Amino acid sequence: MTENAPNLIGQSVARIEDPELLTGKGTFAADFNRAGQIHMRVLRSPVAFGRLGGIDTAEARALPGVIAVWTAEDIADLPQIDFRMTKVQGLGPYRQWCLARDYVRYVGDPIAVVFAETAFLAEDACDLIFPEIGELDPQLDPLDDPSPYMPETMPGVLSEPAVLRKGSGDVEAVFAHAAEVVELELSVGRHSGIPLETRGALGVYDRDSDTITMYGAAKVPHYNRGAIADMLRLPVERVHLSEGHVGGGFGPRGELYPEDVLVCYACRRLGRPVKWIEDRREHFLSTNHSRDQHYRLKAAIDERGVIQALDAEFFTDQGAYVRTHGATVSDLAAALLPGPYLIPAYRVAGHIRLTNKTPCGTYRAPGRYESSFARERLIDAIAARKGLDPFEIRARNLIPEDRIPFDRGIDALGTHVVYDSGKYHDLLARLRAALDWDALSARVAARRAEGERIGLGIGYFVEKSGLGPDDKVRLHFYPDGLICIVTGVANIGQGVETAMAQICGGTLGLPMAGISILHGQTRLIDEGRGAFATRVTVMTGSAVKLASEALLDQALDLAAGRFGLPREELRYRAGRIWHEGGASVTLCELAAEYGGEDGLVAEGIFRSDHMTYPYGIHFAQVKLDPGTGGVQIERYMVAFDVGRAINPMLVEGQITGAVAQGIGGALYEEFVYDAAGQPLVTSFADYLMPTAMEIPPIETLIREDAPSPLNPLGVKGAGEGGITAAGAAIASAVEDAIGRPGVVDRLPLTPERVAGWLRG
Repeated sequence: MTENAPNLIGQSVARIEDPELLTGKGTFAADFNRAGQIHMRVLRSPVAFGRLGGIDTAEARALPGVIAVWTAEDIADLPQIDFRMTKVQGLGPYRQWCLARDYVRYVGDPIAVVFAETAFLAEDACDLIFPEIGELDPQLDPLDDPSPYMPETMPGVLSEPAVLRKGSGDVEAVFAHAAEVVELELSVGRHSGIPLETRGALGVYDRDSDTITMYGAAKVPHYNRGAIADMLRLPVERVHLSEGHVGGGFGPRGELYPEDVLVCYACRRLGRPVKWIEDRREHFLSTNHSRDQHYRLKAAIDERGVIQALDAEFFTDQGAYVRTHGATVSDLAAALLPGPYLIPAYRVAGHIRLTNKTPCGTYRAPGRYESSFARERLIDAIAARKGLDPFEIRARNLIPEDRIPFDRGIDALGTHVVYDSGKYHDLLARLRAALDWDALSARVAARRAEGERIGLGIGYFVEKSGLGPDDKVRLHFYPDGLICIVTGVANIGQGVETAMAQICGGTLGLPMAGISILHGQTRLIDEGRGAFATRVTVMTGSAVKLASEALLDQALDLAAGRFGLPREELRYRAGRIWHEGGASVTLCELAAEYGGEDGLVAEGIFRSDHMTYPYGIHFAQVKLDPGTGGVQIERYMVAFDVGRAINPMLVEGQITGAVAQGIGGALYEEFVYDAAGQPLVTSFADYLMPTAMEIPPIETLIREDAPSPLNPLGVKGAGEGGITAAGAAIASAVEDAIGRPGVVDRLPLTPERVAGWLRG
């Protein structure tokens, strides 16, 4: 048996990843170099939509120092980039080629690549390439009727790849007998994760083993390894990806892009290391955008303001192609639009529309940031209709605790949506008490009486986390007491090493100091799912716990054999196994005696066919400047039930960082285009991001009232909830300050828009 020891799980310990970063020893994509490397540069389309004719590369090829210049003809054997995750059929024709064929579909579409001795030479050579492009009228509004995708080469194929339909209950019957119907039309603008580090890769080819290694991987190294191997028609064991430090992930970083494939293809074909680093302008033009959805909502409500049915339609501007995430954003928006509310009857049609803009993908809380904004605007509209405060209208609609686990009757990403645990009313009451809502409302009323434009708003959300199907780790316990955990997970800044070390140390009753985590290296472990969908703590953490328990089981068996005693008579505590009769042995001694050079080795595989569903509420207090339309956030709080917090300090950090991004999308950030499809945002002079001056102190109310029954730790992911309802809460507060219910119908809430609503 095991005895209790001080448990690291639940403690706010400092991150073990930070010393390297704080002392300048981090290794990011641009830091990888090899002797003899050459540099790749991409020529990108200057127009949004056009027929691609001949490409004159003669001058570029003749430039001294240029190794090669490729167009689509030179890489004809490379297929389109396939999807990483989607179960939606019919998207195949809309995948992107590594270099444009027949048509260019957005400003930034890769047309050609140059390989040269220096990055500057490669860029100069790009200026000497002259493509012939017959410019066509771009499609820029996803609400317009679908248009021909590539008119001449793909006749009959239109720019609507799919319409996702989900639902449960008899929507028509409910609307036929509704007491009232509330309708809204809402939009969320186009923005994305803008990491400090742009994309980059170094491809190295070993001729003796015919093996390619790509350095600078992120997010999903094992998947990208398999995809690159397939595209290059190589056995997967001859392609490896290596992750260094990652200067921000957020969804866009780490998906498989044309440049990743080209670097790997080129290093093998040219026989030299190939390096590519994206500049910031390229990042704005080429890395996945996100959001950009338009909603039409219609709710049937009863006399008390309780939603009986929700009929929804939305349009996702997917940009020029469907990239590796497939239909993930729209699928999650459709599945989680109802949020924490009962809503007996639900029907949704989610249109995926292509336009001639940068392709879109996932960004922290994909589909949920948008749908939470839309749903909570609807809830606020019903509250205004019924004269209810924001807490009471939500309390009337929330799923009661006795209905949980709650089967929504629909699926998300192929997984049935069943809310695993939750105390939605309890969290709402706790937030109200933490805010001292009645006293706060009285203070705001007094300030309004003095002429100030003050507003309060909340937004409730349900997230998803812990996407399966499985995760695997391998644990080595060495004779010197050091522990090494090898995992296929990726670390994109979320504190993976710290959390996994806490789980291992907490399970074995050992200190973290001797525990190291090796991750993101496909050479070291044969499989891994990576880091996305807030899955790491749930899936990898559970696998670490299982591996730690397996190691302890193995050690108890070895000790029982060594002592010649029944295992059930042995005790374990903090690295030592003993018998009350006096026999004793440490894990270190067992590792030295039985372990060999790899020490004692145990594996943990955790499998799950259901996601977990954390939930929470955002609160915002804002002050408006009537003269400029500026919005100042005076107070911000997030109440969040994460099931179980492995490290509360890391949870708070995740919430704070996510709120900052949510504020950016709510008030500042937006990609816009002119009538010709030319991007008007290509630098930080055009793309406004919040700084520390615009972000207020973030208060958190972290709860562990509803642990998940679906994993041995009881955890739910905490990486995305801090952003999910930020737009919803801020929009609610701004509308409250304006004093005109229903006026705030889109994000971001730019000064121009806010000033217009105030004047209106």
